[in-house]
Amino acid sequence: MLVSVLTACGSGGTTSEETQAPAAENSTSDDAAVSEEGNGTETAKDNSDYSGTLEVWCWTTDPEYQIEAFEKAYPNVKVNFTMIGTDYDTKMQTIVDNRTEGPDVFYSDVKNVKNYIESEAWENLSADPSLVRGEWIERRKENLKMPAYSLPVGIDSFEKIRSGGYYYVDKTGFIRELMQKIFDVSLITRPRRFGKTLLMSMLEEFFDIRKGSKDLFEGLEVSKDKALCNAWQNQWPVLFLTLKSVEGLNFDSAYGMLEAVVSELCVEHYYLAESQAVNPVHREIFLRLAKKEASEEEVKNSLYTLLAMMHVYYGKQVILLVDEYDVPLAKASENGYYEQMLDVIRSMLGQVLKGNLSLKFSVVTGCLRIVKESIFTGTNNFVPDTISGRRYEQYFGFTEKEVQDLLESTGFSGYQEEIRLWYDGYLFGKEKIYCPWDVLNYINSLQDDPNARPENFWKNTSHNGIIRSFIDRTDLAVNEKFETLLAGGTILERIEEDLTYDVLHSSEENLWSILYLTGYLTQADASGKTAETGLTALKIPNREIRSIFTDTVAKWFQDTVAGMDRRSLFEAFWNGDAEKITEQLNDLLFQTISYYDYRESYYHAFLSGIFVGAGYGVESKREYGTGRPDIVVADKKGRKAIIIEVKHSQKNSEMEADCMTAMRQIQERSYADGLLSGGYRSVWCYGAAFCGKNCMVRGECVQR
Repeated sequence: MLVSVLTACGSGGTTSEETQAPAAENSTSDDAAVSEEGNGTETAKDNSDYSGTLEVWCWTTDPEYQIEAFEKAYPNVKVNFTMIGTDYDTKMQTIVDNRTEGPDVFYSDVKNVKNYIESEAWENLSADPSLVRGEWIERRKENLKMPAYSLPVGIDSFEKIRSGGYYYVDKTGFIRELMQKIFDVSLITRPRRFGKTLLMSMLEEFFDIRKGSKDLFEGLEVSKDKALCNAWQNQWPVLFLTLKSVEGLNFDSAYGMLEAVVSELCVEHYYLAESQAVNPVHREIFLRLAKKEASEEEVKNSLYTLLAMMHVYYGKQVILLVDEYDVPLAKASENGYYEQMLDVIRSMLGQVLKGNLSLKFSVVTGCLRIVKESIFTGTNNFVPDTISGRRYEQYFGFTEKEVQDLLESTGFSGYQEEIRLWYDGYLFGKEKIYCPWDVLNYINSLQDDPNARPENFWKNTSHNGIIRSFIDRTDLAVNEKFETLLAGGTILERIEEDLTYDVLHSSEENLWSILYLTGYLTQADASGKTAETGLTALKIPNREIRSIFTDTVAKWFQDTVAGMDRRSLFEAFWNGDAEKITEQLNDLLFQTISYYDYRESYYHAFLSGIFVGAGYGVESKREYGTGRPDIVVADKKGRKAIIIEVKHSQKNSEMEADCMTAMRQIQERSYADGLLSGGYRSVWCYGAAFCGKNCMVRGECVQR
């Protein structure tokens, strides 16, 4: 038998380019085994029935140590390893172009060759008699699988994605829409991680006169508009500035980062300093900016200076792209130097955007639309586009169709519903949008492990502290609204889109607005604001964001309880005072924010959290007696313990009976015996029943 398999050998691991699920496992060919004569008669097979040569392509370390294991397991299968090394890309491109040459099956690791032989895939291929006779398989297009797509996780360079062969979701239609009606300044606000920087990089590659980007855009949507490309593609000087890295714990640190960003911009355009056409004064300022020796006033005017020099050098007005303009302000607000940073950013952008004859047009992206701070006040022909507007609604994030195409291309169409539940749910304008950061990360995980479960990829990427700061506001009555959201419901709130970072926490309205504008909440439906009240229906968009809310609420509860005087509650537990326990737990339940829709797991976490950090050992579902009690609290020093069995009652009237059921479970499964035999002198056993925010506890003591 002669089968060619591409695999990565050795312990060096694989890249995302090398990962592909076994193609033949989904083969539609006949599953019936055949005899060596190929007459279709079914026979039982063992390893010795497989004969021929197994061709394995490798491009990492020497796989010789694997060969003996293969040949012992399959004595009639000879394994030939071919080290293709750096020819990998060339060979893969041949396969892609010809669709008729190359291996029939692709694998990510050499161990999968053995898995493949032992799977039905071998049987499917061996149904072809020509294979059994050792002849080369007639390659069929449906059996030829492409290498795994490389996903651009964390890559926001358009040039790198396109030239590196990464999967690209075509957003170039944005260029045509942008140019249909040119504004002096277009401000586009979207939450973080929705592709703003990549789109700005795309604009730079398309417009920049220094680049030749025709090949990068070949076959993409914008390339179909020949008139647009002839007039604008690589025809204009472009200055592209991103402020996403400008942050610091104090103003001096953040300002130093801003100086570094401006310096790098000058280094990129150092040809300006060597031109005799530019103004000598501008040249001197430019050199000081490049060396990070400029005054604060010169830094504030740096973009104006650079545009003026480029205008003279090229004899054309300049397109200015400013990415994540408000990140320095967000960080400044968090760390107490907002007014100082606002003064710098307002001067920097105000100078270059207002009445500047060197400016062709500008595109500015950020998270908030800060118009009240005079950053954009006085800017002529200024148009903002927010997540509520229809303009550009499909260009930031992935649409339903784009996710479908991505999943089909990568072979993971079966995961669409899971991805929808976890990463969809955003509504920009009237377009349903998936978070691209999450989708790409999860598919990347699936390429490594098809059994990978969805997870929270926002956890360390955005400022989740905004939710906690909201909950901590004791002057705001928001607990019930949070409970409604966590239960999957909607709330009606007035949204203020013209926020400034220094007043985010000044009112409940502002707090709901910032949660909406930063992607933690979204419009509940495409109807938007209600005409009568001007209120917007809001909801949590998906399971990922819901997990951030629940984790935040759980941590808030733990911190709240940890700061309370719990001595009387603990005393009641150790003394068997069920009435007092019931009373105090009801008080706590009334104050906390519920999640998980009052499922038993919520109450389980509620009770466990009360004892955490109090010096007791707290165990959950550990085996004692003949079962696993919900909660065990141990005081080893006092050689005493508490067992709590939790029940979720459907009605208040059922709570007493459910407490008794919990008590019987403790007795029948001998939970206390396991603790007493372990050296504890006394064990208090409690049955706790919960219904909504009501609790009932019953208990008894078991002693040695």
